[in-house]
Amino acid sequence: MTALLLCDVRLGIGGPRVDVAVTDGRVSAIGPDLPHTGEVVDGQGGTVLPGLVDVHVHMTQWAGSRRRIPLAHAKSAAEAVGTIARLADSKPGELVMGHGFRDGAWPDVPHKDLLERALPGTPVALFSNDLHTLWLSPAALRLIGRDHPTGVLLENDCMAATAELPAATDEWVLDATDAAAARGVTEIVDYEYADTVTDWLRRLALRRPGVRVSAVVSRPLLDSAIARGHRTGDVIPGTDGMLKVGPYKLFVDGSLNTRTAYCHDPYPGQDTHGLLELPFDELVVLMQKASRHGITPAVHAIGDRANTIALDAFAKVGCPGRIEHAQLVHPGDLPRFAELGVVAGVQPAHQPDDRDVADRHWSGRTGNAFPYAALLAAGATLEIGSDAPVAPLDPWDGIASAVSRTDDTRPAWHPEQAIALDIALAAASRGRREIRVGDPADLTVTEVDPGTLAPHDLREIPIVLTMIGGRLTHLR
Repeated sequence: MTALLLCDVRLGIGGPRVDVAVTDGRVSAIGPDLPHTGEVVDGQGGTVLPGLVDVHVHMTQWAGSRRRIPLAHAKSAAEAVGTIARLADSKPGELVMGHGFRDGAWPDVPHKDLLERALPGTPVALFSNDLHTLWLSPAALRLIGRDHPTGVLLENDCMAATAELPAATDEWVLDATDAAAARGVTEIVDYEYADTVTDWLRRLALRRPGVRVSAVVSRPLLDSAIARGHRTGDVIPGTDGMLKVGPYKLFVDGSLNTRTAYCHDPYPGQDTHGLLELPFDELVVLMQKASRHGITPAVHAIGDRANTIALDAFAKVGCPGRIEHAQLVHPGDLPRFAELGVVAGVQPAHQPDDRDVADRHWSGRTGNAFPYAALLAAGATLEIGSDAPVAPLDPWDGIASAVSRTDDTRPAWHPEQAIALDIALAAASRGRREIRVGDPADLTVTEVDPGTLAPHDLREIPIVLTMIGGRLTHLR
């Protein structure tokens, strides 16, 4: 039997001073002045909360993006190229990578020739902020054995090419899990487009990560997952509870920035409604196959028409599951999330990032965009993720955006869709609203009570400690 006493903490927002006893990885007692047995950890008067869970991460790409040249502030393709040319510091032939560009509002268009003129013969790979566009130089295209007229790859081509590029090392990924733990994260769901179970087993052989991991099944690997006997929620044997099987990821549409989010109405000034990646009949077949084998579908849907199709498919199949993103939802579809038992996996940090692009490309419909309060009012379950590296792997960024609907000095964007702090915290903790005896001791302690902070200050809230099953993964 292992025991730990977390002493001198406040129990939740506005809560009383208590000690929290942990035995064999679970909370065994809560109360003032508990007897000191086993290891004693000083909570420093901070506020103890359920551990935070980032339910949507691309972990390898996030680990790599932490070492990429940032492009979020580029206002044009020319400016992005200038930034890369100025900051690239690589050996001859070494891949130069940048991340975070948003070309949806640019006055010019990206092209491989722009990169070639700035960095002749250098392999350059630039990832859009939403990960749905990959801009490659001619040398980078040759690196992965491809030719392309513009070097700008979208959607499926983007995903496949990304998987072929040199990836972040396992040590980079493990370091990124430690950084997540330092922000109070105890678990992630890894949506990487790869054999994530195999990748994480290899990393676990190196050392324990700073977070628990649920490994998503990518579309091409459904048969492999079935052959392995994997079912969503199952703990992979021999991993001490650190690795579980996640859901099955399917794409109905693309993204807002690329104008490939599939919508009921056409994009202004364009003869397109976006891109339908997976028609209804094909979606249903794949969902049925997965659900028959105990693998829960997680369906990417951003545009309102894509969300309608995804919900129609869940109704047809009759299985529970998730819709990831749900950025634009027709009002008539809001109650269907609760009716069908479909969780809305949302990324509130995207809303302030995308507000300008949404105002341009979803003009007249933004009252239905990122509709968190409306989904809750309709009875839906919300779970908050980051979609890192689209947004930082830091739940406090998403929590602050959900509460405030802004991340700069501008007024809140559609403030009627803001949600309360306690609801946002629960959505970022997979529904855990309180700490109870018998719970797994996946906990975080903040230096100050989040309820005493202005929304913009939540992004910088200091973390005293984080633990998984009573084992410290971060201690300030």
